[in-house]
Amino acid sequence: MGLNERIRSQIADPQDRRGYVRSLFGRIARRYDLTNDVMSVGLHRRWKRSLLELADLQPHHRVLDLAAGTGDLAYGASRHLGPEGLVVAADLTPQMMRVGREREPASGTLSGWISADAIQLPFPDNAFDRVLIGYGLRNFVDLAGCLAEIRRCLRPGGRLLALDFGHPPSTTLRKTYFGYLNLSTRAVGWMLHRDREAYVYIPESLRRFPGQDGVMQLMLESGYVSCGYVDLFFGTMAINFGDKRKGPTRSSRRATTST
Repeated sequence: MGLNERIRSQIADPQDRRGYVRSLFGRIARRYDLTNDVMSVGLHRRWKRSLLELADLQPHHRVLDLAAGTGDLAYGASRHLGPEGLVVAADLTPQMMRVGREREPASGTLSGWISADAIQLPFPDNAFDRVLIGYGLRNFVDLAGCLAEIRRCLRPGGRLLALDFGHPPSTTLRKTYFGYLNLSTRAVGWMLHRDREAYVYIPESLRRFPGQDGVMQLMLESGYVSCGYVDLFFGTMAINFGDKRKGPTRSSRRATTST
């Protein structure tokens, strides 16, 4: 059985996938940020800043960085808030959170780090004004269920924003993109982690991921309004967004960039 086939077999069952993802990210935690810089040539930092701009954060907001990893979005959000604001970072992987905590106070101070699974969040209803996710949607074992759980935790009028790998609209570009990911993830995984499998998970998880259009539809079905997405880098990345309903209207829209 080849490497790709072995990974597919390990993430096919939701329960197996949860354990696989937790173990995988535990192994790569120490060099996770460096690997992201190498694979995106530093562009992931610009895309995260774009997400924070779309979030329209206000000084009093209560913010959850879900699947926070080492806390890039959490620390970025904290710089937008006043003393009455609050930022919580939540992740499933203890090793990731440990690396993230080591960034304080150089990167800022957060209100807390919490171990949490997106399918059953340990927060009350209407707890947050914003929920931010950076490269976490693909890892959720029940995407529709997690979107509904996130919506429960948002205040009316609150917003979910999620940055992740996308599905380019062009079939030719999509094939080229998957070919590049298959090769580059093997190379980077071996060079930085001595583990070819570490990042081959990316293209395999992306094959199961509905992409920006599919996520927007799932958000609408889960009761979000004003849903849409911003394409980044020709649609190979995207930021999905949607609000928790305040009124009776239901709408969707799409915004596109190529940066």
